[in-house]
Amino acid sequence: MIPNPIRKVLSIFQNYEVRALLMGGQACVFYGAAEFSRDTDFAVLADEDNLARMGGAIAELRGEVIAVPPFAPEHLLRGHAVHFRCHHPEAERMRVDVMAKMRGVAPFPELWDRRAVLEGEDGARYDLLSLPDLVTAKKTQRDKDWPMIRRLVEADYAAGSENPTPAQVRFWLTEARTPELLVILAKRFPAECATLAAGRPLLRQPLHVDGLREALVAEESAERAADREYWAPLKRELEAMRRAV
Repeated sequence: MIPNPIRKVLSIFQNYEVRALLMGGQACVFYGAAEFSRDTDFAVLADEDNLARMGGAIAELRGEVIAVPPFAPEHLLRGHAVHFRCHHPEAERMRVDVMAKMRGVAPFPELWDRRAVLEGEDGARYDLLSLPDLVTAKKTQRDKDWPMIRRLVEADYAAGSENPTPAQVRFWLTEARTPELLVILAKRFPAECATLAAGRPLLRQPLHVDGLREALVAEESAERAADREYWAPLKRELEAMRRAV
């Protein structure tokens, strides 16, 4: 169930017609891989009109920027997150984090075109990153994100395994993070597995649990290293901003 403060943030963003896609822990809740989160994370369109609408929503939420960088399109387009703390009585202390660019994630117009529109317990409809895009966004250096990727894929497989679409099969084979599930998928969908092996080298080897376990560790390590490399210059920029304050 979505806590009331988060529902308030979502409803105000909708009222201002902000082009924003829910991601992070609250999106994981919608996709059946529950993750407790006190924050509301969004991917946003960083154009002038949309950021003006978002500024109105943040003002109604009585939001203040915390930490660095300040709320400005150039920082969002560079890849930084902007962090707000809300002081609206129905969303007191709620943190809202927004990003416009993420490593390996498609530009916002593409994300918007393939977004998921899901219904909450209250009957309201919410725009989310599609499940494949959410998984891509979670391929970070943070320890907590990799178990969540596994749960997201496994929850989707459990929900759709009886009559899967080609897109689901492709998603499972591309993103599954447990050897046991990969073995099952390779046996069920050998042709698709062979086709996708060009983009995921671990699918080329004989799919045995022990070998896959090592290959998955190596795959994760490579993604973590790429994320550290991506963030290194951005972290230097943040440090420079902090020193300038």
